[in-house]
Amino acid sequence: MQNKIILKADNIVKYFYQPDKFQVLKGVGFEVKRGEFVALVGKSGSGKSTLLYVLSTLDTDYEGDLTFNDTLLSNKKQNELAAFRNEHIGFVFQFHYLLPEFSALENVMIPALKLNKKSKEEIEASAFDNLKLLGLGDQALKKANKLSGGQQQRVAIARALINKPSIIMGDEPTGNLDSKNSQVVFDIFREISKERGQTIITVTHDDDFANNCDRIIEMMDGKIQNK
Repeated sequence: MQNKIILKADNIVKYFYQPDKFQVLKGVGFEVKRGEFVALVGKSGSGKSTLLYVLSTLDTDYEGDLTFNDTLLSNKKQNELAAFRNEHIGFVFQFHYLLPEFSALENVMIPALKLNKKSKEEIEASAFDNLKLLGLGDQALKKANKLSGGQQQRVAIARALINKPSIIMGDEPTGNLDSKNSQVVFDIFREISKERGQTIITVTHDDDFANNCDRIIEMMDGKIQNK
């Protein structure tokens, strides 16, 4: 069911209190469908990264309702949200956050070992499959700090995919990459959304990246300009 609404934000309001009280999100509301590839764009300070962190349940200090697959997330406790994130959301940040002394394979396995729903052997096989999908099968046993920047970011994507999350959230996932590697990351995301039906929501300053997504949500001064 590609057209099913998977994530809905309703009247999200968010304040920062340091150094002074400031409203960063002003009644934001929109829906995202299953398998949709969405870019969140806007100038620095527009609220797009703050919105992403609210959508990902990493930030719970907001007003309004956040719904995932018809389940209200806004009223859940932190431990429930942590379990929800590990199972349903994959993260890809501007910096890869790999453990440098672990191999690529070990880094990819970590979220699945934490979820603890499969044997270590199954997780290892799945992690290796993900690395092969991303063209890194031959780098699986190499330490993360021995990989190039583009390879490290692809390992981070493989890690984000390991629990087969419903949604991949990216915060400037190509921000540290050259144009060639940025295109590789875009193509991977496009394939994931089309072939696997996984939803992708990513903050980006890269116009080419954004313009090739299914939809652009532009933010300005804490509000959505279009959706």
